[in-house]
Amino acid sequence: MIRFEHVTKSYADGTTAVDDLSFEVAEGELVTLVGPSGCGKTTTMKMVNRLIEPTSGTIYLDGDDISAIDPVELRRRIGYVIQQVGLFPHKTILDNTATVPHLLGWPRKKARARAAELLDLVGLDPATYGDRYPDQLSGGQRQRVGVARALAADPPVLLMDEPFGAVDPVVREHLQNEFLRLQSTLHKTVLFVTHDIEEAVRLGDRIAVYGAGRIEQFDTPATVLGAPATPYAAEFVGADRGLKRLSVTPVETGDLEQPPIVHLDDEVRHAADRLSADGAPWAVVLDADDNLHGWVSAATLTGAAAAGDATATGKDAAAADGAPQGATVRAHARRMDAWLPLGAPLKQAFSTMLQYDAGWIAVLDGDRFLGVLTPARLHEALRRSTTADAANIARDEVSLHTVHDV
Repeated sequence: MIRFEHVTKSYADGTTAVDDLSFEVAEGELVTLVGPSGCGKTTTMKMVNRLIEPTSGTIYLDGDDISAIDPVELRRRIGYVIQQVGLFPHKTILDNTATVPHLLGWPRKKARARAAELLDLVGLDPATYGDRYPDQLSGGQRQRVGVARALAADPPVLLMDEPFGAVDPVVREHLQNEFLRLQSTLHKTVLFVTHDIEEAVRLGDRIAVYGAGRIEQFDTPATVLGAPATPYAAEFVGADRGLKRLSVTPVETGDLEQPPIVHLDDEVRHAADRLSADGAPWAVVLDADDNLHGWVSAATLTGAAAAGDATATGKDAAAADGAPQGATVRAHARRMDAWLPLGAPLKQAFSTMLQYDAGWIAVLDGDRFLGVLTPARLHEALRRSTTADAANIARDEVSLHTVHDV
C-alpha cells in the first residue's frame, strides 16, 4: 500500500533528515515509526502526504507515484491525526468531524450522518457531544474527535503523528485500547509515529526503529525486542526489553496447567474424596457445559462433608452416605475474578495476578475453560518466546531447562 524506494530528504544547510529510505507497509498493516526526536520519523510521515517533498527517491501509494498526484487531492485520500488535534474552535464536534466529507462535496445530510456514525464508533455519543465545541471537551475526547475526523471519508491510509502524546498516561492507555479495537474492525493501513517504545510495541504489527535519518531495524515487535539487529536498536529498546516482551507475547494453550476439576452438581463428599486422593488444595468449578463457574478449596469441601456426616449421625446414614442427600459443590463454590482470554498478552496476565493477589488465573476460550496460568508458567512462556525468536523456531519447539532438571 505504501512503498518507499531510496527516499532522501536533505536541506540547504546540509542536514539530511532521511537518508536512502526503502521500506514497505502492507495493506491493512499498522507500522509504528519509533525513535528519538530529530531522527526523521515525522519527516518520513509528512513525505507520504507531501507536506514535505523528498529530495530524491519515490514514494508509492497503492502503486501510484505520489509525486504525480495533486497534493490537495492526495491529502483528501489520507487520514491525518496529530498530537494537538487541530480542531476548528468555531465549529461543533459534528461539523469538525464532517470536515473532509464536506470538502469532497458530500451532501450535508450524508456528511453529518457519517460524522455521527464515526463519533459513535470512537465512543462519543453524537446526541451528547455532537453540538458541543472543542473547548467543552477533555483532551482525550478531543483526540477521539481527531481520529473520527481522519476516518470520516473512509481513507485507506491513516497517518498518525504522536496522536496520544498530549494526554495523561491513564487516558493514553485507554486511547490506545480504543484505537486497537477500531483497527481490528477497520484494518486501515497506518503509519504511526511515536517516541515511546512501549507504545510502538503495543500498537505495531511491525516496528521501524529509527537511528539518525535511517531505519536500524524493521521487524515485528517480538523480534525487535528479542533479537535487536544492531547495538543501537538494542540500546534504544532498553535493557528491560524482556519485560517489554510481556506486551507482545500471547498466552497459548501450551503455557497452561491442568488443575483438578469438579462440577457444580458433584456431591460434596465425592468431590472432597477426589481432591484428597490427588493431594490437591483446591479445584476449579465448572458448570454442566464445562464453562468456568469459580473455584473451591479442599478444606471447604472436607468441612462440608464432615458437617454432612454429623448431620447424618443417628439418622438413616446408609441412605445419606455421608453428606446429606443433594448436598453439592454448588453451595460452596466461590466466584473467580482472576481470569483472561486465550491469546491475551502476558503483561495482562501478570497484571491480573497482581490485581487479585492470585497464585494462578483461569484462561478461557469464550466461556470454555482451558486451564490455569501460574507465575512459573508465565515465566516459562516468556523464556520460550525469547528463545524461539532468537533461534527462529516455533515457540512450542523450545525446550527449557530449570534447576529441577539438574
